[in-house]
Amino acid sequence: MRKFAPEMASITQIQDGEHMTLRDQLALTAKLSVPAIIAQLSTILMQYIDASMVGRLGANASASVGLMNSSLWLFWGICSMLTMGFSVQVAHRLGAKESAGARDVLRQGITACVFAGVVIASIGLAISNFLPAWLGGDAAICPGASTYFATFISALPILILNYLAGGMLRCAGNMKIPGLFNVGMCLLDVVFNFFLIFPSREISFLGMDIWAPGADLGIFGAALGTVAAEIVCASAMMYYLLVVQKDLRLKGQPAGSFVPTVSVLQKAAKIALPMTAEHAIFCGAQITITLIVAPLGVVAIAANAFAVTAESLCYMPGFGIGEAATTLCGQSYGASRFDLVKRFCYLTTGLGIAIMTFMGIVMYIAAPWMMGIMSPVSAIVEEGTAVLRIEAWAEPMYAASIVAYGAFVGVGDTLIPAIMNFGSIWLVRIPLAALMAPTMGIRGVWIAMAVELTFRGVIFLWRMFGGKWLKTGRKPEPDQPLEFEI
Repeated sequence: MRKFAPEMASITQIQDGEHMTLRDQLALTAKLSVPAIIAQLSTILMQYIDASMVGRLGANASASVGLMNSSLWLFWGICSMLTMGFSVQVAHRLGAKESAGARDVLRQGITACVFAGVVIASIGLAISNFLPAWLGGDAAICPGASTYFATFISALPILILNYLAGGMLRCAGNMKIPGLFNVGMCLLDVVFNFFLIFPSREISFLGMDIWAPGADLGIFGAALGTVAAEIVCASAMMYYLLVVQKDLRLKGQPAGSFVPTVSVLQKAAKIALPMTAEHAIFCGAQITITLIVAPLGVVAIAANAFAVTAESLCYMPGFGIGEAATTLCGQSYGASRFDLVKRFCYLTTGLGIAIMTFMGIVMYIAAPWMMGIMSPVSAIVEEGTAVLRIEAWAEPMYAASIVAYGAFVGVGDTLIPAIMNFGSIWLVRIPLAALMAPTMGIRGVWIAMAVELTFRGVIFLWRMFGGKWLKTGRKPEPDQPLEFEI
């Protein structure tokens, strides 16, 4: 019997039409998923670092950051979703062994995404002074919240290239490099925040008192440090993509146009716009949740924000596996290996459910410690612990929705899943949260969230097993072989 060796699996097996046994599929799934999970976890660790450092500045500073998180996710997510319109096209073309066409899409994607980043950043900066008050923030936290938001938004034209480069590399089957750069970004964030947030001071290190210089920029320093780390990461990742990455590098290749064509833009819009609209609607719901939580006070705002960050330790592995699902299903689809698309969808979704179930158990047990890292305020820790233990029950079905969605994106099926996400959050979570918050406080809001995530996972599994997502666009050949041999 052949040994289970993930290192032997390769994305070229899909592109070259090689027969893939179940072991091959499992090996390739593991090979792509592990680096993607590590990359996602490094991103979460960076959020933990920001939250814990800002938490030391007090409840008001924590609330200032927490108030703006949902709005930042809206703007970041729109940029990320727009880049997927080009990354998925690259996956399809590489799956069909059309490297020149993939490079054309890459060139056009750079131009389109930078332009989009400038437009989105301009909108964000225009509303940055007013947004905290619109969200119901107290006058004491609005100035810091506005500064934090504006600092991040001003860097979007560069940060969108980070999303584009990472997406292109992952869709080419290269999960390791984005993972390594994300770990590096996390380390840089620690260093920059250390010097930018706090004033100059003496610290103890290995029994010695060391003088540490500091800029004493507070909330602004937290945002500036993270942005600086992301800019360094974006620059390094774009260099690797354009100079080193096989099948996509532009160095040494015939010159091509960076002017977007109608056909590429149309395909990008068909893929990205439903995802972007779904994300905007989802974040609109998150902002609505913020409006529901804001009247509950500073402690509730901070506990909600920190609990969201803590919970992300559980669900970000799901997003990493979802990225692998997008690559595997996208390349298989581009190579017209339709049964392989379905098999990879099932494998990655099952893996996501297993890992996030385990992470949910860990979160339930470790909730007090997770919250204690981010805030020294006992009331914030108590409320955050309670809601994390509520949310832990929803992690398995949340995993199903995350990973299945990534597989659907890989084949370009984005409209119906976007509608499913929209209906789930607006018809289930928001009404339940609005109903429960006045009597149960923040715990009622999180009960509503857990119920909605469970419902969402069920409907995504229903669509996955129904198979209609694979019938969008191209259809399998009637004699397409089943590839279940071990």
